[in-house]
Amino acid sequence: MRVDGLTKRLGRTRALRDCSFDLRSGTVSALVGANGAGKSTLLKVLAGLYRPDEGSAVSSGRVSFVAQEKPLYRSLTASDMFRALARLNRVWDVRRGHRWLSRFGVPADRACAKLSDGERTQVALALALAAVPSVLLLDEPLASLDPLVRREVTAELLTEVADSGTTVVMSTHGVTELDGVADHLLLLAGGRLLARGEIDSLLRQHIRYVGPRSDTPPVGGEVVHARHEDDQSSFLVHAAEDVPGSPPAGWLARPVPLDDLVLAHLAASRTAEVPA
Repeated sequence: MRVDGLTKRLGRTRALRDCSFDLRSGTVSALVGANGAGKSTLLKVLAGLYRPDEGSAVSSGRVSFVAQEKPLYRSLTASDMFRALARLNRVWDVRRGHRWLSRFGVPADRACAKLSDGERTQVALALALAAVPSVLLLDEPLASLDPLVRREVTAELLTEVADSGTTVVMSTHGVTELDGVADHLLLLAGGRLLARGEIDSLLRQHIRYVGPRSDTPPVGGEVVHARHEDDQSSFLVHAAEDVPGSPPAGWLARPVPLDDLVLAHLAASRTAEVPA
């Protein structure tokens, strides 16, 4: 999937602003941001539900989208929907969908209205996977699942990616549930991409330096966050390239966990003025 200069207006508000990124086949991307950041809008543009006002979003294959609302026909069973959608899709793997439900013990012959929220989430995921997508877009898909099932679902999604080469974009408020799962980060705030790229590379490029009181960091790069005390300063620095291993004399260099990296960028974005 390739996104170039994507801008989307909702009424008078620019929900997305000049977003650009590339996603390789078989990668799992965490789309992270607070409420109102533009995550759902971006996914709906990628799914073809919204037309961009500027820029483009191009996918090389079929796209499946599981929205937050998980719109299912409540009077139908999963088996009913499998049969109906088999007639509407040129590519359809009903066995793949049923396998997913079987893994989690979700009855395929019970009306969706009689299923729990978590079971309806599993039906929505099964329908999305049965379409054999090249790109799978998931908008807060695990919110209705308990922590244990959430971990199992994430592991099964990884298996699906490995087996099929599907590209996955999964939105979330935080990154804890995707720790060790996602290999790519898309960090949104105010409709803008604050950070994007491979997570391992981003973590190498972000270093926190702690040392004597100073108005500037000891190395070049973008200062994401700074904190000063009477005799000590701390700078979170994003370097254009991987930062060297040895810090300057008098300074300590500390790696930054992904959670801290995300929170620092979001905090910095709140202090910057973003035009309407």
